[in-house]
Amino acid sequence: MPHFIIDCSEQVIKLKSPQEIIQNVYNTAESTGLFLPEEIKVRINPFQYYTIGNSKDNFIHVFGNIMEGRTSQQKFNLSKKIVSELKAMFPKVPIISINIRDFEKATYCNKEMV
Repeated sequence: MPHFIIDCSEQVIKLKSPQEIIQNVYNTAESTGLFLPEEIKVRINPFQYYTIGNSKDNFIHVFGNIMEGRTSQQKFNLSKKIVSELKAMFPKVPIISINIRDFEKATYCNKEMV
């Protein structure tokens, strides 16, 4: 835990490699001190087919799924840091956003827990 899933237009991974983008988000999440480095997971989904307000503008949206227990301020700081780093990496991409969602401890399960 946590999981960061990056949805983006396919053109984004032509500007920077998927590994560079993944590493940027990983490093930023790690820098917050909110997570154990070995538990941070980052994936990327480039989209060929999409519409943004009936246009084909490039976009990046990160879905951050983290275990409950962080404050709203911690989650806001995490969001702001990730968007700031992606904005610096992609100054010409017009849409860069993130949302953070909490996993409930009571309902989360992985194979080590079974």
